[in-house]
Amino acid sequence: MRRAPRARLPRQHYHPAHLTTSAAGRCRPTTGTTTATETSPAHQLAAHPPRPAHRRRPRPTRPSACRLPAPRRPGHHISAFAEILTARQGQRLNDWITTVEADDQPDLRSFTAGLRRDHDAVVNGLTLTYSSGVVEGHVNRIKMIKRQMYGRVNLDLLRKRILLT
Repeated sequence: MRRAPRARLPRQHYHPAHLTTSAAGRCRPTTGTTTATETSPAHQLAAHPPRPAHRRRPRPTRPSACRLPAPRRPGHHISAFAEILTARQGQRLNDWITTVEADDQPDLRSFTAGLRRDHDAVVNGLTLTYSSGVVEGHVNRIKMIKRQMYGRVNLDLLRKRILLT
């Protein structure tokens, strides 16, 4: 007689931030909490700006026994940059850079230094609607076909396969 497979939790629920203490003192996975990646600066930059306070859902609380120390969050600056990014308001970038550099956030200062190095391209990318996504997709497809054809035959067959697919 075969045993039924055990139901497993998704991998993200094994992160220590997702554990709560049971009555017996053992930590167990919780549901409905955010992962550590959802609070990272990179995720906040790519995400949409936060909802207004009156539309936010309350977050579940965790017992203090498993609570991790709160990281220092540059959340205000990140959400402001996310708003500039999603609303295509490149003209506000200079004001955002000056406010970040006035604050004490070394990670964001290095980010703004990179933005200043290529300032014109960043402003154009945040303002204009042009995108190189289609070209990048074709390049990715051609590279995949080239990897599949490596060592098989000559360049003529590779050329035909790229043109026909």
